[in-house]
Amino acid sequence: MQQITIDALFDVTNTVAADIFSGITYPYEVLPKIGSFIRELGSSLSEEIFEQRGEDIWIAKSATVAPTANINGPVIIDEGAEIRHCAFIRGNAIVGKNAVVGNSTELKNVILFDNVQVPHYNYVGDSILGYKSHMGAGSITSNVKSDKTLVEINVEGQRVKTNLKKMGAILGDNVEVGCGSILNPGSVIGPDTNIYPLSMVRGYVPARSIYKKQGEVAEKRDKH
Repeated sequence: MQQITIDALFDVTNTVAADIFSGITYPYEVLPKIGSFIRELGSSLSEEIFEQRGEDIWIAKSATVAPTANINGPVIIDEGAEIRHCAFIRGNAIVGKNAVVGNSTELKNVILFDNVQVPHYNYVGDSILGYKSHMGAGSITSNVKSDKTLVEINVEGQRVKTNLKKMGAILGDNVEVGCGSILNPGSVIGPDTNIYPLSMVRGYVPARSIYKKQGEVAEKRDKH
């Protein structure tokens, strides 16, 4: 299952959380470890760059946080990030450098790599969003199956067991998710892929592709 490994999806140098991926093959394996990792990393962050603003809450001094945002720890918000009006960070969240968490966006148990944008009415739970990935307005991750069984990832007809009850989506680097899309539990989107607006996605979507609808995925062509 090389397609859904950490190395295939991300450049981990683009996150303050790079060490959480060390020695691990698949990105969903880190989801239960995010909270404890934040507590350990937070206590070692530079006091010149970060300040502690509450229990297990570390925010870079260069980050912009709206006074109406609600932030619960454990959380790390990296340099240059922007947390906008009425954003709700429920905890166990790492927000990367220059990332945007927008109006009425909710985060829970997530890693947002550097330059990620979730700027308008997004829900991102039990998920990892790679470098410079972007979720259009109203697009969300669904992190629990309706029958409450453990999440499996469908990779080109093969089922990968995660042993997790809660897993949203894994977005590789430079993924674009169109407005109003739903990423079902266990969605894994390869890097440099575009998801059409109003899509319902489940399972693995290959890298460098265009997802139009279930069963209709086109490979990207190089621009000349």
